[in-house]
Amino acid sequence: MAGPGIQLHPSDNVAIASAPIGPLPAGHKFALRAIPAGAAVIKAGAVIGVAAVDIAEGQHVTAAEISPLAVPQSALAHPVAHAARGVAHFDGFLRPDGRVGTRNTIAVLVVGNCGATVARQVADFFDEERLTAFPYVDAVVPYVHEIGCGMEMTGEPMDLLRRTIAGIIRHPNTAAAVVIALGCERNNLGSFMEQEKLHIGKRLKTITIQDIGGTKNAAEAGRQMVMEMLPLANQARRQSVPAAHLVLGLKTGAVDGFCAASVNPVLAVAVEMLLAQGGTAILSESPDALAISDDLAARATDDGVRAALVERLGWWRGYHAGRDTDLNGTLNAAHRAAGFVNVAEKSRDIMGKLPPAPITAVYRYAEEIRHPGLVFMDTPSYDPVSVTGQIAGGATLIAFATGLGSSFGSLPAPTLKLCSNSAVFQRMADEIDINCGAILDGQTDIATMGALIFDSLLRHASGEKTKSELEGMGENEYVPWPIGVLA
Repeated sequence: MAGPGIQLHPSDNVAIASAPIGPLPAGHKFALRAIPAGAAVIKAGAVIGVAAVDIAEGQHVTAAEISPLAVPQSALAHPVAHAARGVAHFDGFLRPDGRVGTRNTIAVLVVGNCGATVARQVADFFDEERLTAFPYVDAVVPYVHEIGCGMEMTGEPMDLLRRTIAGIIRHPNTAAAVVIALGCERNNLGSFMEQEKLHIGKRLKTITIQDIGGTKNAAEAGRQMVMEMLPLANQARRQSVPAAHLVLGLKTGAVDGFCAASVNPVLAVAVEMLLAQGGTAILSESPDALAISDDLAARATDDGVRAALVERLGWWRGYHAGRDTDLNGTLNAAHRAAGFVNVAEKSRDIMGKLPPAPITAVYRYAEEIRHPGLVFMDTPSYDPVSVTGQIAGGATLIAFATGLGSSFGSLPAPTLKLCSNSAVFQRMADEIDINCGAILDGQTDIATMGALIFDSLLRHASGEKTKSELEGMGENEYVPWPIGVLA
């Protein structure tokens, strides 16, 4: 079979079809040469499986022709040269603790779902017209969720929820916050404040619906609290700061066969440029990280980091035992249609955004990020849960790579969305910021596109709205990880 193909590494014996080749769909794989039964099938320099049958040169390579590996094999990232830069800057909000925000918002949070209606009524009152008098405040944002009651009262599930909520309160993109409770939640308001060492003041207020006399009174009290906070929040001003202050969360969702050839290696270049500036990038998606666990462990800066990483990734095997999930080999229909032959291949493609850098620290879900460089945070792969944890930990901007397209956005840290191919970008141009398909189209190269993304990160960190912000996304994508068993 002849036709356009993308070979990701010189050792590969399969290539990606850049356009349909007869019955072979774009993004699927074909054999570059004959692969006998029992031989390794290699993509991007990594073994993705073993040929279950003889595969002819040019043949469409699907799951039917490949036996999965018993143990996934790692693939090291291949560095792409990029131009060195002087000290880069963005315009951010310098907070008293030294962290720098990319947005200036007021948060309205709930300790449990029972406060959700009040939180939305409070935040919705402060529409664009009412905020015109406070031009330096970006938004009043409700953060509602479905847990906090009917669950374990102690242990990791409650600790995880509390540190997620507290992470939004302390976030450098949050200027002030109101926390709402019904009054009888298992996530008790007083216990939450005490455990997270939070104190009521001019920039943090609380409301208990049962004490104040119901939903109507609580909503009115909440609106009054926000009105008092707005002048304080509006005092903030952007100032030029080094790019070292940027904390970038990394996410890949709705991956396709082109992600390995365009968007993820491009993002890896941009992230490497950020790290060279002294900035921070958060790698997550623990179930997918298992596919390159050996590589990640080898990158750890010391034995403590290595042990923490091995422990967190090992935990996932038990968490998924016996369940119908990706980790146990179940590809969903969209990923099968995109041409993936097994979960290991998909996971390696997702982890293609990893730059060739050491891992400086490992964090549990929603723990505060305290180290610069490339860090790992333990999160599920599910987009809103993963990004919520990254933001609660301190991510001030999210870079989201996609192949099939995504309608994801986030608050208070906005999401910059990057697409692997031009066809999806054209269909979803209102929601996707950058088309990395230009690489596949021969219009640019990985290094040039990586520098463009790095510059875009700085612009959006400085206040330029992302498309997901313009589309009003983010409120419904705040999803703390429901790790615990409900009571």
